[in-house]
Amino acid sequence: MARAGLDKNPREVAEMFDGVAKGYDRTNSVMTLGFDRRWREWSRRVLDAKPGEKVLDLAAGTAVSTVEYAASGAWCVAADFSLGMLLGGAHRPVPKVAADALRLPFADDSFDAVTVSFGLRNFNDTEAALREMARVVKPGGRLVVCEVSTPTFRPFRFVYMRHLLRVLPLIARFVSSNPEAYKYLAESMRTWPDQRALGEVVARAGWEDVAWMNLTGGMVALHRGTKPAPPEPA
Repeated sequence: MARAGLDKNPREVAEMFDGVAKGYDRTNSVMTLGFDRRWREWSRRVLDAKPGEKVLDLAAGTAVSTVEYAASGAWCVAADFSLGMLLGGAHRPVPKVAADALRLPFADDSFDAVTVSFGLRNFNDTEAALREMARVVKPGGRLVVCEVSTPTFRPFRFVYMRHLLRVLPLIARFVSSNPEAYKYLAESMRTWPDQRALGEVVARAGWEDVAWMNLTGGMVALHRGTKPAPPEPA
């Protein structure tokens, strides 16, 4: 499978990521000019995992972010539905689980926090995935989403949407094991909701205190939320 379609069929998306697993981390660094490291650092800060907490890193890919979260002393598990990506990170010393974001293999209220970086837009039902994340997080637990977004400066937004996203597949020809996949990735970035619209989806999925922070001029945004406590018995 060279690339998935914008219907985001789970099997096609998984096969596509299997195809880009080789050299995936290097490709990300090249195509983001190294900003991927800075975005991971901000995600780590906002997540603020504590020693002894349990953290689910969903759509974790090769687990590069999971290792950074685990450095806090939290117990962190990398979950992804691409076996190729998980195998690509087999050398990283964190537990790894093959998992479908819409049917997570975890009990209710299992984690103190859940995070997903640059994976939410690849789920074929964003709101359902966010509800499933809420199911496995304890009341009062945290959600942190790092995802592409809409640049806030209008002239740059025009250049980004009309030109930069077209260049990504061309660059991928030189650095990726599956360049065709980056046509899908560019298209999914172009059609992804902006900061406020995504925040509304997060809130509809049952998270409260939803807020977001722009990174790199809004090219990327961090969204966070909290799982509400259950209502007290009457």
